[in-house]
Parts: sequence; structure tokens; C-alpha cells
Amino acid sequence: MARRDERVGRRERGGRGDRAGPTGGGRGRSPATAVRSKAPDLPALRGGGRGGAGGEPPPAGRRPGRQDGWEPRPGRVPPARRSRWRRVLLGSVAALVVAVGGVLVAGYLLVDIPRPREAAAAQANVWLYADGSPLARTGEVNRENVSLERVPEHVRWAVLAAEDRDFYTTSAIDPKGVVRAGWRMLRGEARQSGSTITQQYVKNYYLDQRQTLSRKSREFFISVKLDREVSKDEILAGYLNTSYFGRGAYGIQAAARAYYDKDVEELGVGEGAYLAALLNAPSLYDVRVAPERRDRALARWGYVLDGMVSRGWLTASERAAITFPEPGVPPAPSGLSGQRGYLVEAARAHLLASGTLDEQRLAAGGFRITTTFEPDKQEALVEAVAEELLERLSPDRPQDATLRAGAASVEPDTGRVVAMYGGVDYTVQYLNNATRRDYQAASTFKPFVYAAAREHGAVTRAGVPIGPYTPYDGTSGRPVVGRDGVHTGWAPANERDTDHGTVTVGRAMDLSVNSVFAQLGVDVGPELVRDTAIALGLPEETPGLAEAEGSISLGTATPSALDLAGAYATLAARGERRPMVLVDSVTRDGRPVGLPRSRSERAVSRAAADSTTAILRGVVESGTGTAALAAGRPAAGKTGTAEQDKAAWFAGYTPELATVVGVLGQDPVSGAQVPMYGALGEERISGGGVPARIWARYTESALAGQPVRDFEPETGRADVGPRESAPAVPADGGPREDEEAREEESDGGPDGDDGEEPVQDAPEEVGESPPGTDPAAPPGPPSAEPEEEPQPAPDRGGLTDLLPPLTGGGERADPSPAADEPAG
Repeated sequence: MARRDERVGRRERGGRGDRAGPTGGGRGRSPATAVRSKAPDLPALRGGGRGGAGGEPPPAGRRPGRQDGWEPRPGRVPPARRSRWRRVLLGSVAALVVAVGGVLVAGYLLVDIPRPREAAAAQANVWLYADGSPLARTGEVNRENVSLERVPEHVRWAVLAAEDRDFYTTSAIDPKGVVRAGWRMLRGEARQSGSTITQQYVKNYYLDQRQTLSRKSREFFISVKLDREVSKDEILAGYLNTSYFGRGAYGIQAAARAYYDKDVEELGVGEGAYLAALLNAPSLYDVRVAPERRDRALARWGYVLDGMVSRGWLTASERAAITFPEPGVPPAPSGLSGQRGYLVEAARAHLLASGTLDEQRLAAGGFRITTTFEPDKQEALVEAVAEELLERLSPDRPQDATLRAGAASVEPDTGRVVAMYGGVDYTVQYLNNATRRDYQAASTFKPFVYAAAREHGAVTRAGVPIGPYTPYDGTSGRPVVGRDGVHTGWAPANERDTDHGTVTVGRAMDLSVNSVFAQLGVDVGPELVRDTAIALGLPEETPGLAEAEGSISLGTATPSALDLAGAYATLAARGERRPMVLVDSVTRDGRPVGLPRSRSERAVSRAAADSTTAILRGVVESGTGTAALAAGRPAAGKTGTAEQDKAAWFAGYTPELATVVGVLGQDPVSGAQVPMYGALGEERISGGGVPARIWARYTESALAGQPVRDFEPETGRADVGPRESAPAVPADGGPREDEEAREEESDGGPDGDDGEEPVQDAPEEVGESPPGTDPAAPPGPPSAEPEEEPQPAPDRGGLTDLLPPLTGGGERADPSPAADEPAG
């Protein structure tokens, strides 16, 4: 009824459908009605309907036919307004198209193809020590242009498969590639270039490597113009002759010589595919320079070959028959002899990894780079290695030829790398022993296990908090038990199968007891151990770190000496991690190049770090690392000896310096890892021997003349040590319980029994022993007799405040039944 009344009312007012009403009629509504709601004070207009019989005529300028009382439908834009907005939108789009087109046309007309950059424009890079004294000069251009006819067809296809598979069929600009690269970066994925081969050639040959808007815009216009004026073959030839392949080689001919010592015509399919793979990131894919990235390089090489198959440039059967062509040893510039080459390469890798410079821009030269290496400390480290190792080598002992040394020293307060030893000579041995990641860390990893336990409040299976006095079963080959009480099937042996009986965690650290730390790591949790090691400073991509399970506690991962030095520096800095830096400043043409800001962050709590320092001081004072006492400084550290004595480590720190020294066994011909038994005339090389002595001599010399600093633990933290598990210890600070005497009577010793023999991950089948732990396996050569007996633990300069208080009678403050039997 309401709707009917409304319609009747409209007809009475002369609405639609009443053609001869008293007020006129006809279709249409008065425009004035549409604005009535906005201007209610306007008088209503009447009459004037089209064909109406009466009423007043419509006002002048008004279109007849719109009846008074007409209301627009809610939310509907009048046709006239829609048309007006459509015209505005179309006009704006047209103006934008004209403007963009004008810019493109103007750019195309105004930007000429420039003259090629002269090779003589490439400058040398000047590398300096931290005090500004000269270190080295690099940057000579190594290029030999060749015609496209000299490049085998399969090498050309390999380059196209790696960089631009549609090169011959598409234009110089690939919009899809640009969008794809941008999308990957927005999603946080690996950085990917959207440039075609034409664009890369323009960048290499005519412009430079700066990532600026003006350079990118010029690259765009030059690429388009070049694509119209020059043939594809000419562009490809130019690209092959100007691209950087690493090892200082510009162009495919120089690369063929640098990697395979042959001319480009002699390259096989596999070799061509490997050189093509290098174009993406030479420093990442050189398997000789970065052996730890071999899997990544092989994956890229396979990607290139698979791309050739997908385009019909190689058959599947030919692809299956190709084996990886090992590149040769990189030639070392004569100006980088001695340690200079190792220092320059380490600083160069740091600049690339931090994103400060890219490879092509750095290779173009002109930079003045001040490193963090300090000449006096660098000289002290070289002399320490020479005196304790090199001068003892004999040509009459073939095993001596297998010894390699690597070391790195870091300031805990700043993260600056002040010294590094990479090898005997960069021109003789190109691989940097301080940065290589292919030898097991062994027992130098055990402090990370203890730090994880303290940081996360871990407890034994019996519920006893883990601290320096927590007792564990030190029986060699005892099965490791999971948190669920089920044997894991893993039973690592101690050095020479020595049974230590019930031993505290502190004493197990002193003597590096494998069976204790294997169980301790499972009690803490391998994931927490891994997370703590990464937080302290080990790179997340450290080989063997991600896949290790229980064996992570015994150091099966393979960080470099530099990686370990950074992590130990965090402990020395009381849990505050300061990212390592190897470059203090970079300038070009007198203008500074911005370096990433280095911010410290809390890795572990101060209490956890100080507690770890306290327990590691025991290793130096009365454990396997007593040779480090020769430094004459308060020190904390840990020895480590890899499986079959293929590597021996000492990782230690004072408040001023964190330094890691490694002695490695490597076959001089094949490069394979080998045991060091019999080298230097000793039955074995252990972490507490040569590495610890090198560490002590270097630290003493590097800190000569500086005041002696002691560790300053945080006091007032009674919760650092678990009182309920503390064994009887004399109140005067003597040896922990009566275990010192028992250990002195054992076969082991601080220098000869390091207690480390990491094993592989525990097998899944319960009861199966992993390699290296089978009691029936032939034992290695016996350990040398200790050079000095373990000493009673002296006063640790206030660090005893970190240990739990003891009662006067030597009894535990709060005896726990769980401590009466081996925990875990």
C-alpha cells in the first residue's frame, strides 16, 4: 500500500506516465530536483513536461523533460557525471602515454652509444694495513680478445643457457625478466639480475658497475639502440670478451687460461659449462678457492647443462656422459707473496659478502682499502708459527710435508680481525688455511654445548641442573640415552678408551671427555646447541652444522679458524657479539665508500658467557691446554683434535684477544686430509701441543707492553652454578674433589691426551656403532706422554664467584640422591 500511495503521489505531481496531468507530464525529471537535497531552499520547479498540456514553461537554460519531484537512485552516478569522469580518466592516461613516449623518444635520440671504456682506464686497488702502511696492490687487467669464430659453438650455447636463453629471439630488454627479478627480491629471495646479455655487455663495455638510476637509464637506451644497429653475433662476441670470470680474468680466452690453462678453442662441453656458470658469481663457484661451496658450484654447473638440453643444444645422453672438469690451481700474482695474498683475499671476500662492492666494480679498480690487520700483531703471528712449527720441519720426515697451519686473531671489544695466518706462502699454497671450512672443529665445539646448557637452564635426565659440578658417567663407549630413556645406539669412545668413572662437567671439560659431552649435548638438545653456536658467531651455513644431530657436541661441523675466533670472541666479550670486520675504510677518488654499520647484539646472557669462561680457564690451568700458560696472561681456552688426528686446534682468549690456531694434515699432492701421526718426530699432534704453543707465543708477543687485564665476571649471581650437584671441593681453591689425583694416574695428560675423536652422526638403528667408535677397530698410535702433569687449579681472578658456594666441610650444600649415581 505504501508503494502504491507513493506512485499515486508521483502521478499527482506530474510524474512519469501521466502525460496530460494538471501540472503537465512526460518522461524526464527536473534537474533542479537532483540538487534539492543539497540546496533545500531552492523553489520547486513545476510544469514544463515534454508534451505537457499546461503548467509553467521551464526556466531559461534548463533542459525540459525532467519533472519536479524526481529523485536519483541511491548510489547511482548520473550519466552526465560518468561521462565527465570517463573523459578525465582517458585524458590522463593519454597524457601519461604521450609523456612516457616523449621521454623514451627523447632518451633514444639524446643518448648516443658512447666510446668503449679503455682497458687503460682500469686502475689498481691499493690495500693498506690498519696503520696506513702499504699491504699490496691488485687490479691488473688480464684480457685477450678473440673473435666469435674462435669460440666453440658448445661454449656459446653454454653461456646462453646460463645467462640469456632467448638471446637470439628477443629484444635487448626483457620486461618479464625485470619483473621476475624484482618479484624475487620483494619476496626476500636470492638477488637475481633481470638483465639480458645485451644489457650486461653495455654495462661491461660502455658504462660501469655502479647501481645508480642514471647509469641504469643510460644502459636501457644504449641497449635498445645497440640492438637495432649491431648484430646479435657482434653483441655476443663483445659480451664474451668483456665479462669477468674471476681469478682476475676478463673474457673467455683469459678465463680458459686461468682455469684450465688452455686456449678457448680447446674447451670441452663440461669446461665451457663451468666457465659459463662462473659468470653468475665467480667467487662463489670457484671450487678451488672455496671448496666448502663445491655443492653449490656443481648445482650451478648442472643448471647450465640442463638448460642446454632443454633448448636442444645438447642431447640427454651427451649430458649424462659429462663429468665435472676440475679446474686448475689459480695463479697467484707475484705481488701477493707471503701472507699478503691471504690478507687481501680475506678482505676482498669480506667486502663482497657485506655488499659493499660487487666483483666487477672491485675488479675495475681505483679503490684505496684500509684493512683491520695490524702489522705488529701480524708479524707476531707469523713468527710464532715459524718458531713453533716451520723451523721444526724436516725433509727427512715425509709426514712433515703434510702439515699446514692456519690462524686468526680477533679483538673481542671491536670484532676487528687484527692478524691472520693463511699458509706458508700465497704464491705457493693459494688456499687460505684460516678461512677454509673443511676440517672438523673437534672438541673446540664443546664450550658451545656448555654455554647452551647455561643459557637455557638445561638439566640432566634426572632433573639436576647442568653446571660445572654436575656429575656424569665418563665411561668410554657408554651408550648415549635420549630424553625418552631409550638408547640412541650411539656410544662414542674416549681417547684410548679411557674410563673416567663419575666425573664432573668441569673436569670433563678439562680433560675433554667425549662420553660426557655426547650425553650432555643430548640432554641440552642438539637444536639448542646449534642455535647457541650460531648466536655466538658461527655462520649458519657452516658445513656439517645443519645436518649434525647428537654428534654436533663432539665437533663434526667444519667452521674455519676465523669462524671459531669470532665465536670465542663473543665469549670473551661476555656474551656480546660484535660482527667481525676486516676493513676499516674504503675510498675511491678521495670519496668514501659507505661500509655496513656494525651493531653488537646479545648472543647469550652475561652469566652464561662468564660461566663458560670460568670453566675454560680450568682447561688452561689444569687440563689439556696448560701449554697456553706460557703467554703469561689470564686465559681461557679449549683444545681439539679431529678424528684420526687429521687436525689439531687450540682456541683461546684473553680479555684483549681471541685467537684460534689450527694445524692440519693435508696430502701435498692430492690435497686429501691425512692423519698427522709421526709428524715433527712426535707420535701424534694434539691440540694441547703445537697449536697451544703457537697461541701462547703469539699472545705473549702481541700483548707485550700492555697492562695485564683479568677477566671481570659479573658478581652476585648465585644461580650460575647448581649447588645441589656440587662435589666436595676444598675451600682453599684446590683441585676439584679427589678426581685430580685419579686423572693424573690415568694414561692421559694435558698435552698427550686431548680426549677428542669426533664421530659421525649416530645411526638410526639402536645398537649400531658409528665409524670411529667400534671398540674392535684398530687403535691409532698411542698418545705421547704428557710434557707436564695437570696442575692444581690456581685462583681465577674472581671467576670463582661464578661457581656455587661450598660448605666448610667439603660436603655438597644440598646433597641430591641423583648425584650419587652417574647422571644421564
